[in-house]
Parts: sequence; C-alpha cells; structure tokens
Amino acid sequence: EFTVATVNRLKPRFVIILGDLVNKPGDPEQIREFQRITGKIDKSILVYLVAGNHDVGHQPTPETVAAYRKTFGRDYYSFQAGPIYGIVLNSTLIHTPKNVQAEYQEQNSWLEKELQKAKESGLPHTVVFLHHPLFTKAADEPDDHGNIPLERRKPLLELLHKYGIRYVFAGHVHGSAVTRDGALEMTAVGPVSMPFSEEGSGMRLGVATAEGIRHQFFGFGRMPDRLAID
Repeated sequence: EFTVATVNRLKPRFVIILGDLVNKPGDPEQIREFQRITGKIDKSILVYLVAGNHDVGHQPTPETVAAYRKTFGRDYYSFQAGPIYGIVLNSTLIHTPKNVQAEYQEQNSWLEKELQKAKESGLPHTVVFLHHPLFTKAADEPDDHGNIPLERRKPLLELLHKYGIRYVFAGHVHGSAVTRDGALEMTAVGPVSMPFSEEGSGMRLGVATAEGIRHQFFGFGRMPDRLAID
C-alpha cells in the first residue's frame, strides 16, 4: 500500500500496471485484495491494467481469457492521455497462442488498425504496453521465458517499426532492462514486489513532452518528492 500512497502523493496523469495482477489466475481472494488496494488510488488518476501470464495462465485458453475480461475488463485496448496514444496488448496470447488462436489473430488484426488510428491521431507518442518484453538484450536474441518467441517477435517488431513506434514498456522479468532495436526502445520495468535483481522493488516514473518520454526506475527507498525526471 506504500505504492498507492506514493502514487497519490505524486499525482501522475495515469498509472499502468504491467501484468500479473494476481499470482494465481482467477483466485477470488487475490482478486479481492488487488481490487481493495488499487481502489485506494486517487480517483483523479487514471488506472490502466495489463494482462499477465499469472492472470490468464501460462497456457491461456478461451475460458481463462474470458474470465480475465469478466473480472478486469478488456485485455487489449487503447487510450489517450496527454501527448500519449497508449496501446495495451495481451502478450500471453502472443507468447503462447496454442489454445487461443482465434483470440491471437483477433488481437493481431486489431493492432494494425489501432496503429493506423494512432498515426492519424496526431499525438506525438504512440506507446505500446504489454506484459512480456519483446526482448531484453537484443531484438534477435534466442527464445526464453523472459521474451516473446522469435517466430512471433520478428513480425511484431516489423509492424511496430512500420508505424514508427519508439517506446515499448513491459514487465514480467522482475527487473529493469532498457534495450534498443533501431529507433525502438524496449523497456522492461522493475517490479513493485518480488525483485529478481539488486535494484529491488520500486516504480518506473515517466514524463512525456512533445519532444520525447523521459523515464527512470526508482526504488522505494529513494522515491522523488515530485514527478520530475532529469
């Protein structure tokens, strides 16, 4: 709940939670606790949710995806906030589409249409948010638990480059990593809990202007007094 208090103190335009809202998919007690805590975020602050593999299952099915949608709302969607056109994806559909081919294809079709809408919106920054990083070290790195398999990563990257996407933010790996593929910056965001790296738990704060997006991870022991990134 320190996280919520910090958010309420800094008063950002929006907060986005990059997946794994619960640990056990569909667990009623964990869902209630998540909703209780996030319900304390100041109502003037927009809150956006991203579906993670712990929310729809490591091997998602139409049933687990439907259950997520019933509980948390859309698993892929867009939003506009200041100079940002945000596009939220359900990356587990991309990572493990075996049992959700229809949902995976529907999201793919929607994505290209949404990227075109974003381009036509005139907003300076189209930002993609998802749970699994596309990659953490290099765009052509081998498949592992911490990235999108190359077979589906490559066409997705090609599509994002086609529309000039410069910023992608993800979670999943419980640590920070900022990597580039040409003009595209792929940022894995460190966790609020269960850190796997020495940086510990914290939040990544960002400031968007017409010129660009500046962002930085802050551990909970060194949160700034105001929302400003040098």
